[in-house]
Amino acid sequence: MKKILRLLFVVTAYATLLIGCGKAVDQTTDVSTNASVAKELTVGIPNDFGPINLYTESEDWINEMVYDKLMASSPYIEKPIPWLAEKVTKENDTTWTVVVRDGIKWQDNQKFTAEDVKFTYEYYRDGAQNRYTHHVNEVPSIKAIDIAKDGKTLTFTCEYACPQLDTITFADLPILPEHIWKGVENPRKVTELAIGTGPYKLTEYKAGDHYTLQANTDYFKGEPTVSKINLPIISDSTAMFNALKTGEIDISKRTVPTELESSLLSSDFKLAKVSALSIVQLGMNFTKEPFADETFRAALSNAINQDALVKTVGSGVSGVEGYPHKDSPWTNPTNKQPFDQNAAITAFDKLGYKDLDGDSFRENQAGKKVTFKLIVASNEPIYVRVAELIKKQLADVGFDVHVKAEEPTTFAADSNDKNYDLYVSLIGPHGAADPDQFIMSNRSGYLWTKDLSYPAMDSLQKEWEATSTAEARKAVSFKLQTLYNAQPTAISLYYPEAVYAYNAKKYDGYVETLGFGIINKYSFLSRAVQKEVSTTTPDLLSK
Repeated sequence: MKKILRLLFVVTAYATLLIGCGKAVDQTTDVSTNASVAKELTVGIPNDFGPINLYTESEDWINEMVYDKLMASSPYIEKPIPWLAEKVTKENDTTWTVVVRDGIKWQDNQKFTAEDVKFTYEYYRDGAQNRYTHHVNEVPSIKAIDIAKDGKTLTFTCEYACPQLDTITFADLPILPEHIWKGVENPRKVTELAIGTGPYKLTEYKAGDHYTLQANTDYFKGEPTVSKINLPIISDSTAMFNALKTGEIDISKRTVPTELESSLLSSDFKLAKVSALSIVQLGMNFTKEPFADETFRAALSNAINQDALVKTVGSGVSGVEGYPHKDSPWTNPTNKQPFDQNAAITAFDKLGYKDLDGDSFRENQAGKKVTFKLIVASNEPIYVRVAELIKKQLADVGFDVHVKAEEPTTFAADSNDKNYDLYVSLIGPHGAADPDQFIMSNRSGYLWTKDLSYPAMDSLQKEWEATSTAEARKAVSFKLQTLYNAQPTAISLYYPEAVYAYNAKKYDGYVETLGFGIINKYSFLSRAVQKEVSTTTPDLLSK
């Protein structure tokens, strides 16, 4: 009887849509759950990620359509909830226990077990590096994983205190199927379509063209609200938004440029504004002079006028609150990277950088003209514009900057090899909002490296490792952030705001989870599940 009533609710709502709109659409409203439901949805994406291999280039949102984690929804919130885990308990400073759920299956119908969790964490810890591995093998460092006789309880033992294992590591690492990955010696070469426990199964991938996701009707959190999701790859921004306007796609993963917002606001479209939890930054090559000098880095930071940049670019929030992202619950609210041109000029003078030949540009202490190479990816026109503005601002304090817009592959290679003086790029949520990654970034060569002496930072990191509670660890993290922002190796230029345009008549069930925008797995699960994981309704722009 309940099924009949539910079907009646759906059919009635669908009929109302047909009458009100004058045309058929494939969205319905399940009144019994107040959920938007659609048979098929087309999401335009700008990049090809391969067959969703966690060891090659990918993005978290698409990984999580296929894979699940022990905790949900995000490592960027204060209190994730158990997901693949049924229960998570901190036993002491270095030990946690996890009880996994019964009745979950992999998308190939194999049973999910605690053995899969143990295998995954050891595979990440002991094997090839990927975006997730540092959460097991260094920050934090898990030395042992044991399964109890009941077959469903795991014990994780860390080398040093790990008070945030539940909120960060367990909420970040996708679980792999042991029966597929066991014996894979080089995971980067895996080309088979991904198999997970998640709400969607990757059923088709054509390189450079599209992905197809089919709903996992046996998903342990309930059948997804959209049966099929098509992901055409549209790399060109103009083509992407033309496809949206003509109805070829229903939503764009690429955020809407400010100049297009008004043209997309209509009876069919909604524009949702969310925190991108990312930072557009000016990075420095700290491995060489003058950027190895903390006083020089501080002066360079003072020379950058973030407010003026944002005003010219026309979107985002000024980066004066520094690094990490200001919206992360793990960020010190007193962080700052202020603009003070006079302080910058005074500091450069004291360091011995002076204009000796009257050409408005400074020479170094040896009398040699200082010229900086600033690289930026050529396929990001906004960042190229930002780089040109940086060039002008640094000229105002006496430094000659040559901007080099490079093809993406060249930019990636030069960035990796540190073949630059300065660079402009975007750092996403994992780098901009994850507190453990902040520690790792100062060890791995991204913000600093263990190979270079930095006594003040090293001392605070030892203090951080010694803390045994989440509160104490956050307090030390705040001190680390204060030190970093006083002499940064990457200057926060602005915090982008993501605006997504979508056809609300086709589907209107989108929600935001911090760090993932509105195109995330929870947007395609029931209202009850969305509430359970503390998603939020995005702010809608109006005419």
